[in-house]
Amino acid sequence: MRIEPPPSEACATGMMRAATAAADYKGKMLYTASGDRLAAIYRVAADGNAQIILNGKMVNVPASSLTAADGKLTTSLSKKDLLTAH
Repeated sequence: MRIEPPPSEACATGMMRAATAAADYKGKMLYTASGDRLAAIYRVAADGNAQIILNGKMVNVPASSLTAADGKLTTSLSKKDLLTAH
């Protein structure tokens, strides 16, 4: 019988694994850490990165920057960070 270890502190506070980063949030709004709306999640890449259309451009949001809390998906990156990364 296998016993799962308790969730790590990062998981308990809403940090998500890359594989499941935004899968449950497809079509839902992505927010900045300051609470500003960015865009709806267009799709989720195989690596777990969320993809959004921002100012007419397809933008990848790294899974490592995503957190989920209170039913909201938030990125630690700003709109400016996302637009200048490409």
